[in-house]
Amino acid sequence: MASTSLYDIPVHRITGEGTSLADYRGKVLLIVNVASKCGLTPQYTALEGLYSRFKTSGLAVLGFPANDFAGQEPGSNEDIKAFCELTFNVDFPMFSKIAVTGPDTHPLYETLITARPKATGPGREAFRENLDGYLKQHSTTTNPEPGILWNFEKFLVDRNGNVVERFSPDVLPDDPIVVAAIESALKG
Repeated sequence: MASTSLYDIPVHRITGEGTSLADYRGKVLLIVNVASKCGLTPQYTALEGLYSRFKTSGLAVLGFPANDFAGQEPGSNEDIKAFCELTFNVDFPMFSKIAVTGPDTHPLYETLITARPKATGPGREAFRENLDGYLKQHSTTTNPEPGILWNFEKFLVDRNGNVVERFSPDVLPDDPIVVAAIESALKG
């Protein structure tokens, strides 16, 4: 039976209006925690490319800025919106900054993580090791699984609200495994 609880979780658009994911019921969703000052920030280009390519088929890319990793999303919602539009021509829906780790983890991310506790990706362990090496210089390490590893982790949700895949941050949005999963979800 399909879960609808994902659609009932309150969120805010990047412009501040309260809403929920109910507007996207029946669509395939790629939900991504994003950041403006991360080495992975250029993924915005591929995310927008996926959105442009598949939106008429029923895909919605949803960006959720988070400042949980090395302070890489320090700006206000207005700053983030302007950066995304001016730098990457982002047209996909963006939402207000939230926490995706720690005690203040947003209920949306609690639900996503519970539904799909482990990310996939061919270089996931190597990415974690490299990231841990970098973070040890700052007396910290990455979150243990099932926690979000870093910016640009991607959750794929089918048309019925089921979380069907979770991709490691180092898996590019236009990687063939992501595109194949999206195409499969769109057909399903």
